[in-house]
Amino acid sequence: MVKRNRATIITAIEGKYIELLDGLDERGRRRWAAVEARALGCSGNTAVALATGLADRTIRTGRKELDDPALPAGHRQRRSGGDRKPHAITQPGLQDALDQLIEPTARGSPTNPLRWTIKNTSRLAQALRNQGYAVSATSVRRMLGAMNYSLQGNRKRREGVQHPDRDGQFRHIAERVKARKRRDEPALPVDAKNKGVLGNLKNSEKTDRPQGDPKKVKTHDFPDPQLGKAVPYGVYDIHGNEAGVSVGIGHDTAEFAVGAIRRW
Repeated sequence: MVKRNRATIITAIEGKYIELLDGLDERGRRRWAAVEARALGCSGNTAVALATGLADRTIRTGRKELDDPALPAGHRQRRSGGDRKPHAITQPGLQDALDQLIEPTARGSPTNPLRWTIKNTSRLAQALRNQGYAVSATSVRRMLGAMNYSLQGNRKRREGVQHPDRDGQFRHIAERVKARKRRDEPALPVDAKNKGVLGNLKNSEKTDRPQGDPKKVKTHDFPDPQLGKAVPYGVYDIHGNEAGVSVGIGHDTAEFAVGAIRRW
């Protein structure tokens, strides 16, 4: 292979591999890679491996199969005995060790910090290797799937002890709102909205400008001590269904809330 054409050749092989990938099984991929490597000559294995991501050993296995093209018995992808042995056979205690790491409340000492802090497969694999097992994060992920584990987020379902008068303040507010309505007086909820940093900062809006001449803004969105923040305060009249917003550049304080009501 001519050295100056190496990158072009690798790109061409990569393109062909992508087009054929969906239609090839495991045996077909390594045999196709072997054909390409053989056509390129002495450095063919390296070029095909770079283009396809296949291991050099896989390509060499494909070359051997080209010399002995008979399919394995039962149309197997690999010859009998060529599959990797499962961890349950090669390392019988591995699954129990993994189970102890992820079920601290059922097995072992709950004071072991490892059992409480490990959350991802990489750290689980490292902990198992520290115990003398040969295992990768990918293998741990497959084992967890076989054990009916899956990635799940937190869900808010537990509440603290409920006070007997937990809803008392809300019932009081509701009664006061009804009383003001009977007297034809306003009931005003007041709260601060999302604060915004002021200045020449990046935002998600777009404007029409000459091509290649975007508006230049600050690299970081740090608050400017001279400009401060915009603090919107909303005042809503429940009965009149009317609202107003006051915007200040000070702080979210009770004084500002009172000022917003006065402006309303």
